[in-house]
Amino acid sequence: MADDVKAFRRFNRFYTRLIGTLEEGMLRTEYSLAEARVLYEIATRSAAKAKEVAAALQMDQGYLSRILTKFEGAGLVRRAVSKRDNRAAELTLARRGKEAFGTLNARSEEQGRALLGGLLLSDRAELIRSMEAIEKILVPGYAKAPAYVLRSHRPGDMGWVVHREGTLYTEEYGWDETFEALVARIVANFVDQFEAKRERCWIAEMDGEAVGHIFLVKHPERPETAKLRLLLVEPSARGKGLGHALVAECIRFARASGYRKITLWTQSILIAAHHIYRRAGFRLVSEKPHHSFGKDLIGQTWELDLAGEGGGPAGR
Repeated sequence: MADDVKAFRRFNRFYTRLIGTLEEGMLRTEYSLAEARVLYEIATRSAAKAKEVAAALQMDQGYLSRILTKFEGAGLVRRAVSKRDNRAAELTLARRGKEAFGTLNARSEEQGRALLGGLLLSDRAELIRSMEAIEKILVPGYAKAPAYVLRSHRPGDMGWVVHREGTLYTEEYGWDETFEALVARIVANFVDQFEAKRERCWIAEMDGEAVGHIFLVKHPERPETAKLRLLLVEPSARGKGLGHALVAECIRFARASGYRKITLWTQSILIAAHHIYRRAGFRLVSEKPHHSFGKDLIGQTWELDLAGEGGGPAGR
């Protein structure tokens, strides 16, 4: 036990030094690690409440209250009485708070890419598996978590996305090869024009095998709007909440990236996807008949207003 405790403490000293938590300000900012985490929780929640933030961070509510008072005085955070429960206050970031969080979020992203980017893919995969093992062993109830992981894309994934989209939509809906061609153009544009701070692809894996994906990209004409695209879950992985998890990850990333709205284009026959979108807070805003992919279809546009309260195979 004594040797194990020494190894545990040595790793903690190494890791806190590696990611810079010992510096006076987190990621070369004026905010401590605790303050940065509070900003993150408020930025990535819809109508966050102090009690929820304290629980998520396992932070003393008195300590959190002092941080929030400091943030309010600095013009970073606003409090308002909840419309759903007048006994609770909802926390939102003011403009200065969004700017502060944007800086922290971008620098954290840069740090992760700098640390992981120089590793061989095999070493990076082993590192991530080891991190997941630490979480699984030390976090109570972790075994109840979904048996899948979401990761960023890497070489080889785009070909798989095109293949599975083309195959599944032919098998399940009878769409022709023109749909596969559309998917190929979408992923080619994603790779060619990829902007890491504002765009993302997530690949879902179970037992090391890809079983789903989703994309979030910037709208070509509306800088404050993101587009959700190419959401797909393999038949073998359906019914596990994976579609909801992929959409939720898109929403969290969109909020953290400063988008004010997410839009998507789907088809009226994709009923399962509609349930996922509604649950996430999207609303149907328009429909239009069209003939595509060898079929007569009704295209639908759905939107989620990230500035408001809102927050599956098939988004296109």
